[in-house]
Amino acid sequence: MNKHSQVDTKIEDRFRPFAEKMEKNGLLPVVIDTFRYYYTLLARGETGLISKADIDPVRENEIPDAESLTGLEEAGRVALERLVVIKLNGGLGTSMGLSRAKSLLEVKGGLTFLDVIARQILTHREKRRVNFPVVFMNSFSTEVDTLEALRPYEGLSTGLPLTFVQHRFPKVLQEGLAPAAWPSDPEMEWNPPGHGDIYTALVTSGMLKQLIDAGIRYAFVSNSDNLGAVVDESILGFFAEKDFPFMMEVTDRTEADSKGGHLARLKNGRLTLREIAQCPEDELDAFQDVRLYRYFNTNTIWINLLALERLLEVHHNIIHLPMIRNPKTVDPKNDSTPKVYQIETAMGSAVSTFDGASAIRVPRTRFAPVKKCHDLLALWSDSYVLTDDYLVIQNPERKAGTLILKLDGRYYKKIDQLRARFPRGTPSLVECKSLEVKGDVLFGQNVVVRGKIVISNHFKNQVTIPDGSLIEKDLAFT
Repeated sequence: MNKHSQVDTKIEDRFRPFAEKMEKNGLLPVVIDTFRYYYTLLARGETGLISKADIDPVRENEIPDAESLTGLEEAGRVALERLVVIKLNGGLGTSMGLSRAKSLLEVKGGLTFLDVIARQILTHREKRRVNFPVVFMNSFSTEVDTLEALRPYEGLSTGLPLTFVQHRFPKVLQEGLAPAAWPSDPEMEWNPPGHGDIYTALVTSGMLKQLIDAGIRYAFVSNSDNLGAVVDESILGFFAEKDFPFMMEVTDRTEADSKGGHLARLKNGRLTLREIAQCPEDELDAFQDVRLYRYFNTNTIWINLLALERLLEVHHNIIHLPMIRNPKTVDPKNDSTPKVYQIETAMGSAVSTFDGASAIRVPRTRFAPVKKCHDLLALWSDSYVLTDDYLVIQNPERKAGTLILKLDGRYYKKIDQLRARFPRGTPSLVECKSLEVKGDVLFGQNVVVRGKIVISNHFKNQVTIPDGSLIEKDLAFT
């Protein structure tokens, strides 16, 4: 037995408790084998890091631009009859203090994310007279609530299942690489495997086969918290006409996206996605240079399902995506709990796996996710409006460009904190270019903010902006 085989035998011995734990919890062999692949990489000392020596930046004009597409709407309308919309809906929004699906948050006009998505789909179907399906990929934590929230939309179902559930991976102790144990809350011992799990989950749920058997050929996949990600028939037509197996939507990076995943090109010429967790620590400055790595992953993709089926068959239903080794604690809210690794993968990293995969630059309007409370505040405000087609768009009356909000994390990080400080509605921000709030500030009713404003409260106690205030210059409470 050679040295490498001896190492792998030892790794397999260390993996056995993980396999037993996963089997006991009802995870299928293909999921266990997928986790085994990544655990083996971890145990061999691989970090999943992608160095600047491994990649080249993608330059301007290297990829097609959606805003330059012409004459493809008709091809898109034809392809619409073979399209499925898949929404990634497994997130709980724990960073915003939520314990239920983030998509249950109210975003506009008394409607939740799920309400808006359902109405977008139903309106588009009626407009085009095409009954294309929508499917939600949930986690174990969001499945029940999602089905209940969608119950009023009886017309949403097309005969295909409305949901499928992603898997979960065991957390790995950083010291010794054994399974993490937390008897007081066993759910803490598991982590979502990232949205890269979609490919395995499509197979194990039977969803991929059902879609293909129903004549569906194209999938449009996006996060449920990104209401800017809607079916665009020109982009769909382009994807279908070019017969790409996979296409990632990217947009121009701004300073606000400097820590998000960016598009790059491997030395073999293939495109790839690099997340910040895959960047060596001494290269973080270069990673965050938005002029060098200019295209940001919107986590919206287009997939040819037949190409995906072929790729899965070749790899025995296990697509080896780049590993993300995410250092955490068993209880992510308690830094004193044991340190673990969460093994994850990113959906968009499959761009390097498909032969002939592409990316397309899209306008910023197609990327409006809610990751933090300030994102939600922007949607609540009059800077955004809800159209008759249930599209959430920037208010046409707004002339100040994209709204930039920065709220003090001590007082606005959690959803309950946000609601408590805007108890009677959000200020008018349609004429506001940027708003930064430092300290604890409560906003009254019918407040108007214009221009670039900083509001600072240097007192320990909360201060109040009175009802009807017009703010056109910086405010400092000292």
